[in-house]
Amino acid sequence: MARAADAVRPRLARFARATGPRVARFARATAPRLTRITRPKTWQYTAGAATAGLALAAGVVTAAGPWDSTGQRTAERDRAVALDHTGGADHGHGAGASGTASGPPRPAPSAGAVLTGLDGTGTPGGVKAAPGAENLADLLDPLLKDAPGLGGHRAAAVVDLTTGKRLYGLDSDAALTPASTTKIATAVAALTAMGPDHRLTTRTALEPDTGELVLVGGGDPTLTAREEAHGLASLRTLAEKTAAALKKRDVRKVTLSYDTTLYAGTDLHPIGVNENLARVTALMADEGRTDDSTSGPAPRVPDPADAAARTFADLLKQHGVTASPPGPSKATGRATTLATVSSPPLSALVERMLTNSDNDLAEALARHTAVATGKRADFAGAGAAITARLKQLGLPVDGARFHDGSGLDRTDLITPDLLTALLTEAADPSRPQLRPVLTGLPVAHFTGTLSGRYTDGAAGLVRAKTGTLTGVNTLAGTVTTPDGHLLGFAFLANATTDAWAAQSALDRAATTLAS
Repeated sequence: MARAADAVRPRLARFARATGPRVARFARATAPRLTRITRPKTWQYTAGAATAGLALAAGVVTAAGPWDSTGQRTAERDRAVALDHTGGADHGHGAGASGTASGPPRPAPSAGAVLTGLDGTGTPGGVKAAPGAENLADLLDPLLKDAPGLGGHRAAAVVDLTTGKRLYGLDSDAALTPASTTKIATAVAALTAMGPDHRLTTRTALEPDTGELVLVGGGDPTLTAREEAHGLASLRTLAEKTAAALKKRDVRKVTLSYDTTLYAGTDLHPIGVNENLARVTALMADEGRTDDSTSGPAPRVPDPADAAARTFADLLKQHGVTASPPGPSKATGRATTLATVSSPPLSALVERMLTNSDNDLAEALARHTAVATGKRADFAGAGAAITARLKQLGLPVDGARFHDGSGLDRTDLITPDLLTALLTEAADPSRPQLRPVLTGLPVAHFTGTLSGRYTDGAAGLVRAKTGTLTGVNTLAGTVTTPDGHLLGFAFLANATTDAWAAQSALDRAATTLAS
């Protein structure tokens, strides 16, 4: 230990001498901003996180390690301090040690803003509109047109996110099966239909005539029955609050029912029973998982609503209230609400959906989009609602088909033009409510479905939603170029025969944009 300390001490001293003046300038620059901070809304937190999180340096990421205890990228933070950049990213979503909101976060040093106005106006520390990319075809054609691993059908588009101008196209208006990149469309539709601060609420209601207690599903698949809720809506908390309300009425025994009528139609996805998705119902706990997992494939209970209600009955018993075995019902308009618990804001749910490729959450948000826009809350209505929202935004929906919200349905169709238009819309400075679409994208080599990919120089520079089905490999997201340009891209390959080769080919194409 002594020898190690002696070895690194001279390097630390040189680093301190080199960065000291810059840290001092950083402190002076941020001091006036601290006095102007007020309590922002959820979307303002998210917008700050977006501008802070989209420009990452691969070399520093590799050297300094990925995350600190609050979820901030340590390399991003350290490099920002050295470069005199400031920011206000809320990497912990404003949560204190207890997991509850404790006021606005302290501004943290982070990478400079990368989003600029569509008129080309730059921002301090931001990027300029990308120049014409005459060489992109020379770089990408060999990787996309000629790569044998990409199967018989491939299409692609690359755009400048500051202007929306297309820089590269390969059959970019061809509608192909998108797999999980569908979730980008679901995210945009949900955020525009409900707003980033919307929450999904589960409640209990007491019928005045029969004394029946109804557990009313609010379509929140993140509702948890685990002891540690970690900021999610807690079924345990709902049981405790409900039991307290019943005891005030001197009620110790109830007939328990559950209400899933927020959704309509079948709860079975066209793929059938599958470990990638529980039955789509308005009431479930922990996505119906039978293990301790929180993402990815897992065994599911056969009836998530019934299982959640039975767990709720057990929790009531722990608080001195005995409940009958539950059955399906519907709360009437005369019922009195006894207690409620609510999910994190929609902005956080969208980020979770995209980072983890959460199919249960995607189907829930698609149905909530249908409810919010007056469509029937089934698979067909959810797909129609997504299409209608995107069309209302003026996006190129020709050829697009949405038969679910997750992309598990192989009959879904999306064009690269639509995917890059969605990313451009999310990057528009006039639409901060859509920023979770960008901040939720997995970070190459570090988060979500990209954590095991990009071990080369593109680590930390690419943020993208992955999509994988048998014979389908897709990738859509953002990339920061060495000269600071922010690009959006969408690569779709259908009829692939080697999933690993196809994935590697798409990763090489994205890496090329970052180099």
